[in-house]
Parts: sequence; structure tokens; C-alpha cells
Amino acid sequence: MTQLKPSKKIRNVGFISVRFAGTDGVSLETEKWAEVFESEGVKSYYFAGELDRPPERSYLVPEAHFTHPDIKDVYAHAFGVTARDRSVSKKIYQLAIKLKDHLYEFVEKFKIDLIIPENALTIPLNIPLGIAITEFIAETNIQTIAHHHDFYWERDRFMINAIQDYLTMAFPPDLPSITHVVINSVADAQLSLRTGISAFVAPNVMDFENPPPAPDDYAADVRQALGIADDELFVLQPTRVVQRKGIEHAIELLSRMGRKAKLVISHASGDEGYDYEQRLREYSRLMNVDTIFVCEIINENRGVTADGRKIYTLEDIYPFADLVTYPSTFEGFGNAFLEAVYFKKPVVVNAYSIYTKDIKPKGFSVIEIDGYVTQAAVEQTKAVIDDDGLCQKMVEHNYELGLNYFSYGVLHRGLRALLIQRGLI
Repeated sequence: MTQLKPSKKIRNVGFISVRFAGTDGVSLETEKWAEVFESEGVKSYYFAGELDRPPERSYLVPEAHFTHPDIKDVYAHAFGVTARDRSVSKKIYQLAIKLKDHLYEFVEKFKIDLIIPENALTIPLNIPLGIAITEFIAETNIQTIAHHHDFYWERDRFMINAIQDYLTMAFPPDLPSITHVVINSVADAQLSLRTGISAFVAPNVMDFENPPPAPDDYAADVRQALGIADDELFVLQPTRVVQRKGIEHAIELLSRMGRKAKLVISHASGDEGYDYEQRLREYSRLMNVDTIFVCEIINENRGVTADGRKIYTLEDIYPFADLVTYPSTFEGFGNAFLEAVYFKKPVVVNAYSIYTKDIKPKGFSVIEIDGYVTQAAVEQTKAVIDDDGLCQKMVEHNYELGLNYFSYGVLHRGLRALLIQRGLI
């Protein structure tokens, strides 16, 4: 196969990941980046193991997904051990070669000038895919923006492994045609310290230039569908059910407030198992907090469940919330924080490191805890809930800061400057 020549002026960009579907942070941010490229007259195409993008712009490869049986088998033999069998190495390379062949076909089919691996060179859920992308870039010298959302060294579960050679090679690789982009300044510092790679910082964004529309008739019955009484507080926890989300802090806060309330958890348990969800159910009973898990009726698109219930989007749900809780212990950035600001909702935030370093200094007005719920936080939450004027002042202030620092315009200007610097537009 002939070597691909890097193009100076890009016309078509190819996003590459394990999946582009649903409401995970990578899929959401990729859609925002695609909007910026489209506004510059550049078409976006997608390569992944799961896709909900337009079929005419999609290239689906089952082995690209981290849930593919072969990929799961590789993962199982890669982590929690310190040596790997020769057969595992062989399987990794066989899968990588197959995926790399598909990458060549993807780029040739859609005449891709620039590829953007989205976290595929960062988190090693699919080790063969990372190797395939790295070798493809090395062989073609194709212009690449590697968009890193969170690194393997930020996750305890990747610390003990038998693939450090592959991690060093491909997660992420250091190649001449790659421009690295991270979503926070801590990641930038760590990437440079650990690998010597310099990166651009492009924070996650929301469309603050265009405020959310008022709820329509379809969403008018959200509170009833969730079983929230008129005299109950609707407290929204808009995250997946994984341990680092710190949801037990939200449960404790509501218990100590002593108000009639429902804690609504919007997303499902993820790829980290269901033990934490069981823990939250038990803790809610102990703390006498009405916690409901509603992922089956919240999706990226409206619809109807198999048993006839309406499915709402997160955008349908947000306007009806009285309070948003976001007590995470770690986040790559904090999409749910920006969503709460965008929908003008008061928010409870645990002072996780990226919030402390990149968000808090901007001057946001929030109910803040630092690792545990204090009585001061309980009283501040009550004050914000009970005083409409105070609440309105807080959320309007936050919205203006979101517009100034985390809007589409900020992303557009930063990404455009990066592309101009690389001579790509």
C-alpha cells in the first residue's frame, strides 16, 4: 500500500476511538470539535467499534470496541499481572494488524487529511487499537491531533500490568506528525514530566453563546415521570455510577439537610462493575434518602422503553432540577459541572484537583466541599435553595463565567489557532 502524504490544507478529518455513541464525555466533546471543523468547511468522519453518527460518514470495526471478546481477553491478561504469555503478545499484534488495515481503508475511503484519535492513545482499554493507530501514524506520517481526555497513569487499575512496553510505545506515542491536546493544565504538566511531550490545553466547553431553550411539551411531565412530588426537592446527580463520582457525599448532604427530596442518578454503572451501585442503594437506606436510578429512561435521544415509558434526554431533565450534585473525587475536566452552569442550576462540588486548578480560579460561585460534607456546606445549600434571589445571582454569575472561559467560541478560537499554526487551514 502506498504511503499517505500529509496534506497541508485539510478538507476531511477522521475521528478515531473505541466508540462515538451516547453521552460519555469523549463522544460529547468529539461532537463539539466536529462542529468547529464543519464551520471551517472541513468534513468529519468517524472510525470506532460503536457509532451513532451518520452512516455515510461512519466506518464501523467491531474489534475497535473495548467490549469485543478478543479485546476483553487481551485486557484480562494485561492488567493485574506483571508478565504476559507469548500467546497474548501474538494476539495483540494480530488484532493490531487487522485494525491497522482498517485504518488504511478508512483514510483512503474518505480521503482523510487529518486524524484525531480521541482518547484511543490515552486509556488502554483497547491495547491493539492504540498500537494500530501508532504504527499507522509512523508509517504514513499523516497529520494527527491526539486528543487526550485522561491518561492511564491517572487510574489505579492500570498500575499493575504486563504491557508497560506497549504503554510506553503507544499511550501516547511521540511522533513528529502528532500534535497533542489535553483538557487540563495538570495533564499537560504530567504528560511533559513523564514523556517529555508538550501539549496544547483545550478545556471542555458548552454552547454558552446559545442558552438552552425552555422545556417543550414533551418534557413537561419530567417530575411526574420521575415520581417527584410538588413539595419535594429534585436533586440531580448527572453522572455514571462509578466510585470516583463520590455519590455517597450527595446522599449524606441530603440526609443532613432534612428536607423532603429525591436524589436522581441519571446514568448507569459503567465498565467498573455494579458493587458501587449496590453500596449506594444500601447507604441511601441507612441515611433515609430517597435515591432513584433512572438510566433506563434517560438517553441521548427521546423514545419509548420496551415497557412503554417515555425516554428523556439529559437536556429534558436539567431544567426541572432544584440542585445539581457533583461530588467527584477525580475528573479529567468536569462536563457535568459545565452542564449545571449552562442550565443555570446551583451546584455542589467536591474540590477535585482539576476543579481546584483550572475551574475554581475563574471565580465560580458554588457550594463547595473538600473531601467530606461539613455543616457549613449543609447550611449553604439550604440558604441557596430557600433564597430565590441568592440562587439567581449565583447561577447568572456562573453563566457569564462559562461564556467567557468555556464556550464554543473559546474552543473555536483555540482550535483554529492550532490549525493555523500547523498550516492546516
